[in-house]
Amino acid sequence: MLISTQDALDTVLRHVKPLKIARLDLADVLVGGFVLARDVRCDRDQPPADRSAMDGYAVRAADVARVPARLELIGEVAAGSKARPRVQRGTCATILTGANVPPGADAVVRLEDTGRDDNEIIIRASVQAGLNIRKRAEEASRGDVLLKQGQALTPAAVGVCAMVGASAVRTRPMPKVAIICTGAEVREPGQTVAPHQLRDSNGPALQGALASMGIAARRKIVPDDPRKIATQLRAAARSHDVVIITGGVSVGHCDFVPEAVRAIGGRVRFHGVRMKPGKPQLFATLGASRCIFGLPGNPVSVLTGFWSLVAPALRRLIGVAQGECCPLVKLPTVKALPCQPRGGRTAFRLARVVQTRAGAAVELVNSAGSADLIAACRAEGVVLIPANGRDIPAGAVVQFQPWK
Repeated sequence: MLISTQDALDTVLRHVKPLKIARLDLADVLVGGFVLARDVRCDRDQPPADRSAMDGYAVRAADVARVPARLELIGEVAAGSKARPRVQRGTCATILTGANVPPGADAVVRLEDTGRDDNEIIIRASVQAGLNIRKRAEEASRGDVLLKQGQALTPAAVGVCAMVGASAVRTRPMPKVAIICTGAEVREPGQTVAPHQLRDSNGPALQGALASMGIAARRKIVPDDPRKIATQLRAAARSHDVVIITGGVSVGHCDFVPEAVRAIGGRVRFHGVRMKPGKPQLFATLGASRCIFGLPGNPVSVLTGFWSLVAPALRRLIGVAQGECCPLVKLPTVKALPCQPRGGRTAFRLARVVQTRAGAAVELVNSAGSADLIAACRAEGVVLIPANGRDIPAGAVVQFQPWK
């Protein structure tokens, strides 16, 4: 029985639970899509003191209300310096970007607005109190939550963790993923192939998609043999959170994956989705925490199934909120899109984002079908065309699923 794409996604996310929280060093979360499992708080005010926003001279604003003004130079404060020359009436101090503002000063005159005459600084532009100063705690106060649980550890977020002294963070590890590619005709990429054979493109494509999420995965090629498939499935499931298997999931007499999944104790949650391409998609669970995804053998079907069902499961495993696991972007379409028959399958059409005079929009990529991996190279994702029997006119807003 076929189920809708939304029901398939809901089923996957209902059976996938986030991995256990671990404490990882910042150096170990620099690559990938790690998500915070605990809030990160500010350990001190940011900035911790009034600091200069540029190179120049720390002054009393009242002393330079009328310009030009001449001020006695009494010292210098560099970033990281403990020097605290007191700025009194008629005096100033050299200050560098990021340095603490010395006592008595309430403004910074930029270097470009000054001149020098021996030990006197000539101020050519008046300033108001507070100008060119980053005030203490203007960005955050001690104890403030800077990064919330569930937030992605982007490069900026990693930098914030380092800034507040969080050299290790609470997060969930990247899932362990195994890839099994089935088919008597499948050979390694480096091998010479006969006309009846093909090189494994699904495995490397999936490895690339996983790598873009920060997940390293190994692949294995297995012939169309139910026992051998079951043996490899069982071995992979012992040491991996997710097993992705391509090919052998349809209804042909050589499609042994459903049989092999059941043979190792897997419980098939669905087998068949109203989507095009990729109708034979299979999802099963094994034990309390293992997931098995069976993807059809054609490469565009593999990529469509991965980004529509597998990637959301992986995001959920690392702690992404359930409602954010399958991001869709709403964009207008450049040209009219053909309808899908009412009650049929949702079409996942290769598409890319283009810039028009009105802004970003999506256009379809010409494709010869679900085996056309070359066409997929020109795409950035897919447009979802619902099976409601209605044409989609040019300019109408559609759902675009990025492949990233």
